[in-house]
Amino acid sequence: MPQIWMTYDELGALCGCSAMEARDRAIHLSLDRRKSRDGMTRVKLDPALMVEFFASVRETDFDLDLAIEALQNTHRQMAGLLAPSESRNRRGVA
Repeated sequence: MPQIWMTYDELGALCGCSAMEARDRAIHLSLDRRKSRDGMTRVKLDPALMVEFFASVRETDFDLDLAIEALQNTHRQMAGLLAPSESRNRRGVA
């Protein structure tokens, strides 16, 4: 099972709450907490929070896939506007 550690700010963003509310939630759920070398406290996600995290990543990937598909469609449309004879004329070839 992977371990995912998040700061209170990151956990708050995942849960839709403030960093302080995320801290309170971590304490209430008895999640492992450790201070990192950078001075930030990080919380180890439990299995339920990991499911939420993976779902948010999948949602982001889906949005990215849609954006890539939209760019590809736009490229095809723009490429279709230039017929082969038009593209030669634009380059100065007669």
